[in-house]
Amino acid sequence: MAADSGIRLDSTTGRGIVVAAVLGSSVALLDGTVVNVALPHIGEEFGSELDGLQWVVNGYTLMLAAVVLLGGALGDRFGRRRVFLIGVVWFGVASLLCGLAPGIVSLVVARLLQGIGAGLLTPGSLAIIQASLRREDRAKAIGAWSGLGGVAAAAGPFLGGWLVDAVDWRLVFLINLPLVAATVWAAVRWVPESRDTTRDGGFDLAGATLGAVFLGGLTFALVQPGMLGWVAAVVAVVAAVGFVVVERRAAAPVVPGEMFADRQFTAINAVTFFVYAGLGGVMFFVVMQLQVVSDYSALAAGLTMLPFTVLMLAFSARAGALGERIGPRWPLTVGPLLAGVGVFMLIGVGADAPYWTAVLPGVLVMSVGMTVTVAPLTAGVLAATDVAHAGVASGINNAIARAAGLLAVAALPLAAGLNGEAYRDPFAFALGYQIAIALCAVLFVVGALIGVVFVRDPKWAAHRAARTQCPYNAPQLDPGVAGAERDAS
Repeated sequence: MAADSGIRLDSTTGRGIVVAAVLGSSVALLDGTVVNVALPHIGEEFGSELDGLQWVVNGYTLMLAAVVLLGGALGDRFGRRRVFLIGVVWFGVASLLCGLAPGIVSLVVARLLQGIGAGLLTPGSLAIIQASLRREDRAKAIGAWSGLGGVAAAAGPFLGGWLVDAVDWRLVFLINLPLVAATVWAAVRWVPESRDTTRDGGFDLAGATLGAVFLGGLTFALVQPGMLGWVAAVVAVVAAVGFVVVERRAAAPVVPGEMFADRQFTAINAVTFFVYAGLGGVMFFVVMQLQVVSDYSALAAGLTMLPFTVLMLAFSARAGALGERIGPRWPLTVGPLLAGVGVFMLIGVGADAPYWTAVLPGVLVMSVGMTVTVAPLTAGVLAATDVAHAGVASGINNAIARAAGLLAVAALPLAAGLNGEAYRDPFAFALGYQIAIALCAVLFVVGALIGVVFVRDPKWAAHRAARTQCPYNAPQLDPGVAGAERDAS
């Protein structure tokens, strides 16, 4: 158990544990930031329509969102290092299949498998730090994990764009293989096995499965028109009803219903949904627009979002400290509103779009807004729950964020009138882009309205966000660090 292992961070083993955790989370973070820049090239080689490219993004996100909570439960039950290693190796094999995919269907299937691997390794990358290091070193280790992971996220667009332009889009996936090998070596060499020996119950496999079927059915219904789409919608509704019934009866539900009885917890998760839906749409459409309409290279398009990552890495700790002083309400109001203004500024990105005047101002304003939002959002979710449920609460919040991005990428092209081969027609894509980006700005504004109306400022007590955060696709996954810090104080 974490309290008994007492491994020092400044020991060789302690540093090795952090190296393994950072390498493992980096493969998932890289995949979240490099794939979008490759989408036009993938579509061109495979002759894919827009719905195929949507599934290249959504297949991964769908399975990650569906498996991430179950992955944490499996690690607690069967061994955190064991499940982490299974997830890393699974991710590596799926990455190889992605890189060798002969067509769009096989690529989507490989991406689905890749998402399962990411769902298994993502919670484990932090859990092994929490379970292995002594309490007084955990906050520093998690800060290093988050900061170094943020560097991986920042490097993703640059690395992905360079690989696409200089070599081939397939290397976007194959680059994961050496990282996977290094992660396995570090984990086997340094990470001790740990599990939660106090939990005798099972885990909610039925709930996790129904949740995945609901998300998959809803996503398919939004992407696929016609009878198949309607069938998928019906399946999604049935799965949603079944999910509610199962969760109410499960001994250890994957989503404990009583947590959402807390108004604060529900409100902050609602803010999370709308903010990350807007962010997911922006990340999908801006990179596509810059390549399809503005004639940017893949590298240049990827680098446009670099200020976003840099600002969050540099200032998230200060934003978290501000949220601790004044509470989450105003950061979760002002932050999404600023982000929405920045997104609205990106509507004008068109055929003639100089980076410094047409793209950078909007990206900077959006980045400031997200920087103000994210750390208080994570800390607010932890503060709204009992310490015993901190890991579950952050896992739920992370899954909601990923599901929001998933649904945004599925629904926004439909709402913007983009389908089929529209992404190959710069004029048609530009019109749809303006509608989609406007809708993304509205999503941020809705998040701000929820923040100002429903979020309240409770008394803050020992709940801490990670020292540095760069949640590119979802909020920080923090398995109980708030409680550990409180217990240590």
